[in-house]
Amino acid sequence: MADIASLLQASLQPATRKQAEQQLDQLTPQQGFLTHLLRLILDKTQDRSIRLAGGIYLKNITKLRWEEEVAPLSEQDKSAIRSELVPTMIALSDPTEKSIRAQIAESVALIAELDFPAKWSNLIDQLVMSLSPTDYNVNIGVLETAHSIFRQWRPQVRSDALFTEINFVISRFMDPFLLLFRQTATIVCSSPSPPNLNLVTQAQILLAEIFYDFTCQDLPPAIEDSHEEFFAPNVGWFHRFLTWDPPELRGDPDDVNPSLPAQLKTVIFEIAELYIKLYSDQLTRSPTIESFVQGVWELVGSNKLPNVANDQLVSQALCFVSSAIRSGFYKPLFSSKEIIHSLVQGVVVPNVGLRDHEMEQFEDDPLEFIRLDLALPSGSGGAGSAEVSTRRQAAADVLQALVGSGYQTEATEIVGSWISTGLQQYNSNPAQNWKSKDCAVYLLTAIATETSTAKLGVTSINAQVDVVKFFSDHVFQDLQAAQSSVHPILQVDAIRFLLTFRNQLTKEQLLSVLPLLINHLKSDNYVAYTYAAITIDRILSIKKGSQLMFSQADVHDFAADLLGVILTKIEGAGSPEKVAENDHLMKCAMRIIITARQTLTPLYQQVLQKLVTILGVISRNPSNPNFDQYIFESISALMRFVVHGTPSTLPTFEQALFGPFTFILQQDIDQYIPYVFQILAQMLDMHTTSVPTEYHALLPFLLMPAPWQQKGSIPGLVKLLTAFLARDANEMVTKNQIVSVLAIIQQRLIPSKVNDAWGFELLQGVMLHVPPTYLQQYFRVLLMTLLTRLQTSKTDKFVYHFSHFLLFTMAINVEGLGPNYVISTVEGIQPQLWSQILTTFIIPQVPKMPHKDRKVAAIGLTRMLTESQVMLTEPAARNWPSAFTALVKLFNEPQYLTKTSTEDAAAATGLTEIDYEEQTAGYQAAYSRLAAAESATVDPVAYVKDPKEFLGRALSRTRAGALVASCDPGTVQPFVQSLAAEGFVIQ
Repeated sequence: MADIASLLQASLQPATRKQAEQQLDQLTPQQGFLTHLLRLILDKTQDRSIRLAGGIYLKNITKLRWEEEVAPLSEQDKSAIRSELVPTMIALSDPTEKSIRAQIAESVALIAELDFPAKWSNLIDQLVMSLSPTDYNVNIGVLETAHSIFRQWRPQVRSDALFTEINFVISRFMDPFLLLFRQTATIVCSSPSPPNLNLVTQAQILLAEIFYDFTCQDLPPAIEDSHEEFFAPNVGWFHRFLTWDPPELRGDPDDVNPSLPAQLKTVIFEIAELYIKLYSDQLTRSPTIESFVQGVWELVGSNKLPNVANDQLVSQALCFVSSAIRSGFYKPLFSSKEIIHSLVQGVVVPNVGLRDHEMEQFEDDPLEFIRLDLALPSGSGGAGSAEVSTRRQAAADVLQALVGSGYQTEATEIVGSWISTGLQQYNSNPAQNWKSKDCAVYLLTAIATETSTAKLGVTSINAQVDVVKFFSDHVFQDLQAAQSSVHPILQVDAIRFLLTFRNQLTKEQLLSVLPLLINHLKSDNYVAYTYAAITIDRILSIKKGSQLMFSQADVHDFAADLLGVILTKIEGAGSPEKVAENDHLMKCAMRIIITARQTLTPLYQQVLQKLVTILGVISRNPSNPNFDQYIFESISALMRFVVHGTPSTLPTFEQALFGPFTFILQQDIDQYIPYVFQILAQMLDMHTTSVPTEYHALLPFLLMPAPWQQKGSIPGLVKLLTAFLARDANEMVTKNQIVSVLAIIQQRLIPSKVNDAWGFELLQGVMLHVPPTYLQQYFRVLLMTLLTRLQTSKTDKFVYHFSHFLLFTMAINVEGLGPNYVISTVEGIQPQLWSQILTTFIIPQVPKMPHKDRKVAAIGLTRMLTESQVMLTEPAARNWPSAFTALVKLFNEPQYLTKTSTEDAAAATGLTEIDYEEQTAGYQAAYSRLAAAESATVDPVAYVKDPKEFLGRALSRTRAGALVASCDPGTVQPFVQSLAAEGFVIQ
């Protein structure tokens, strides 16, 4: 324990980070580690960087290991931490400890998400008792912690469990909360201002956030009864705060961070928007909304808050106006042409124009410009976020709300005049008035859009706006122009216009503009070529029904050149961080590979070499998870399509990839290892018979504990081991390696609630490929492991997998395996145990089986009912009728027992039904699945073509007429008659 401080310090240095983290990881499960770490965090004699690192490490433990099942944390330690965290957070109330306190507050929230209230029933009482009537440093710490717990309610789906927790909190926290809110609001609004106004205002912001937390799901009676106190025009707290602006808190006009009053007003507009959406009946009792809208006019009208620090406030205020318009409850407010005109002139137009700092951002921080312009979360590869909203987007949303809420004609006419004016100004002096056109294009985009999504672009448009004509008259010229002849922002506007309205253009129109986008990819302007990449990606992703609009034939002529341009641009960025910076480019490259498929075969070696070179560069310092996902997906997809068409190319891929993959494994680059295992499994799967020599050296490493400690590696490892089993099971038996595989299943996978499904997948591979005679000696112990888990920590998921595994083992066509093999082993553990398993687990699970598993279930049940001697004799035969009835019910949905012709075609080409957009839209720290690495689904019971015919033949052989007669006739008789009609006589 004495080494913890030095290890934390070493973890801050790149050269020693990996080793220090591994040592800390080994220490973590030891008794007393967590409390020792907490004391170190509080020890002010320690270097502050070490204490902060300790806080971050504690937060990571609570996030990643709190419910670890392999090498679990001590329950005594966990209990001690729960009792000490809140006092620790209070002890860090000094403002200089803010960053460390934030880590502790986050730890509280993470543990509370798992343990509260069941294992931490006194948490809220701890927080309430910590509140101070005078010390606002302490109150801020308590409120930060409370908010970090309560804010998790906001995105959750309504459920009994959620409301039980909310009611539990409100019963203890509501009265102290209201008391402190009133006290704090009184101090904030007092005159003269108190000396600790800064601290008190921070507390007031947190109290407003908690007000939102408490009302995000339902309206608590105490808040409902106090409605006028908060919302009454002019005198309610929220209205008073909207006009509250003490000079001492205004801050520097050049400051980019919002002032405390601006933060408070932003939260109030969030609350008002929430009330419009959920509790509009509360607001219609008084002229609350009218006064709030008036407050928006006074705050942000005529560009009264132009500085960057107020962007969030202005955006939220405009979002509130949009919600008020869309609600339909306040039509008198927005119905007159004069009101709409003043709204457009005073609020929308002033916030649509580009400002100086955005121009600087366009030049100096182009990725941030793109992120904000497209409303992308930080580090996003393309998924939109409602939480990110610039002034422009919020102003545009006001127009879209007007168009979609019955004010289309008035809004279109008024905005149309502004658009015409802007275009006239531009035409009079294009070089000087380019901003006028930028504003006009943005306004047109906004007024033309009725509904849209980040993934699909605009899905319905304003019928009064001719988008295609506007594009051809005013936008196409900028898309086509040479770089030097038009302002780069107007070219970006043209590309964005195409991106936004891609669904309104025909396939032929899109094909005609793709060459222009390719030209922009060659641009020197960062934003222009990035927008071009994003737009190409989205265009190639367009679907008509379930089919992609563009096929490899459509991109055949330019795919290779286009890919070369993108990869050269990525490769030329320089340092690992700069190379991985622009994930939009990498995603576009991935999309081209997925679309072009075999078209790339003639040039695949050049493409592969560039991908491998880029991977080698970024491996030196992984920095962008989205880029990582897309480059590995690109490698996997290129190999999938090229090798499928030309199997002889596989060795070239292996020669190119084994080197960098070996480096990744040797250097333990944990971000990349999960991808490496998946692609290795993909390559091994492509060998149809034996295992090549170069793979053999890898197998001993895969069977060691170390690779299995990283959760994200487990799916890839399972797929890789399964590929080994399919091709080399006899050799693995000879070398006694099957024992190690079973140990991994029994000791690491099955005991884990997170990884048990992967344990069953690997176990199925064992049953399919390992000789049953060899496996017999281990099968009993294996079943006892499953039964122990079933008895000690059963979950619905485990019960399903357990039941499916038994049916699978009885269904597959492996000589020596079958129902007698399974059932006799179970009965050897305990007489009549099979009947208990059948009635308690298997039969209830059959109707719940996913459609993909129903054929296996049907074949497994058929063989169990007709081949097992145990099932055909007493006492187990008593359960035969209920099992047969469950089987008959499966056949009521016969479409799920056979593959469709489409699925057969997909399997034949080696392509599974994968939605690449969904698979690659984001990064998951635990396991990032490579969609292209997924092997085509193999039917484990392919020996049965028609499950009903298989059942009919089996029943005819079994002479099970008496057993069938004892079944429920209403369910079974019509099915038996249909079998008889097909020539199967059951005697």
